[in-house]
Amino acid sequence: MKLQWNKVTGIITDGAPAMAGERSGLSTLVCNKVSEEGGKAIKLHCIIHQEVLCAKHMKYDHVMKPVIKVINYIRSKALCHRQFQQFLLDIQAEYGDVVYHNDVRWLSRGSVLQRFYSLRLEIGQFLAKKGQPMLELSDPFWLADLGFLVDITRHLNALNTSLRGQNAMVSQLYSHIKAFRTKLLLFQRHLSQAQPNTTHFPSLQKIMTSFPQNNISAQMRRYATDVSSLVEEFQQRFRDFAAIEKDIILFSSPFSVDPDDAPEHLQLELIELQCDAEYRSRHQQLPLVNFYRQLDEGRFQEIRTFAKKMLSLFGSTYLCEKAFSVMNITKSCVRTRLSDSHLRDVLRIKTTVLEPDLDYILQSRSQYHPSH
Repeated sequence: MKLQWNKVTGIITDGAPAMAGERSGLSTLVCNKVSEEGGKAIKLHCIIHQEVLCAKHMKYDHVMKPVIKVINYIRSKALCHRQFQQFLLDIQAEYGDVVYHNDVRWLSRGSVLQRFYSLRLEIGQFLAKKGQPMLELSDPFWLADLGFLVDITRHLNALNTSLRGQNAMVSQLYSHIKAFRTKLLLFQRHLSQAQPNTTHFPSLQKIMTSFPQNNISAQMRRYATDVSSLVEEFQQRFRDFAAIEKDIILFSSPFSVDPDDAPEHLQLELIELQCDAEYRSRHQQLPLVNFYRQLDEGRFQEIRTFAKKMLSLFGSTYLCEKAFSVMNITKSCVRTRLSDSHLRDVLRIKTTVLEPDLDYILQSRSQYHPSH
């Protein structure tokens, strides 16, 4: 498309070796090409993929395997599945069925665990009737592990959902990650106290209340250790975003940055901007995009250029994943006559943010239904 390489500000990948390799990966080749043309590009790993990998760090296989085994037992056979649904209907349970686990779907584990936890008593009764009792449901320590996993997965799923969005900027995405890391440190402190605080772990708290005679609180130190390990995982995986943290802070909060900490070519304009009371007021009232758009080009040329680079960075591959999902839904096995040109047009209509001017389009045609 005849674009200049030095205009490229960054490339974000899903972490595959062919994309993120240090020597021959696509991101490395692109950054090298941009450097040759006098520019500088940033390599980033999709922040949503990183969060999913961090979530998988909390394996807890001794909890997940029995849960998945029971769900597969209930849903794999049609008769057993119908009997289970009828059983839940007869006793007026909160939910009418369990959910299949799909490791590819990022929020699947949280949904499966939450549904299983809510129906744990009903599932235990049904399995006992079928002569397949689940012994883990009578073990308070296993149930405590289940409750902890349900709660921590719920927090991780909430983070994953907050990272999605079409117009999310890098600064917004990274702020969610920093906030969650701070939450994890709070969880660690609460769970490691002499009298553990389980306010943010309601499922675990309910299990502890149900079995007061068992010393479940002794397991809190292990949960605190697991949360600490998760903090380290977040610290390690988001190093590429931490490397540009100063630029992110300068972009999102230009009035709170010390000019000595800013790049030299921005220092003079930054001082002038911070001393302007009118622009300070606009920064508090306007979205970042609109704030930088209305800056005077003559006075703040370097800051505007810097803002354009930060705004052009993609923090995740959300748009690509969305386009692939649209394509998979559109190009199904029952649409065998869908041509490539039609698929391209459908994808453009579905993924664009532009609103068509239908009145103009209709007026520009001489007749709405041309003859064949």
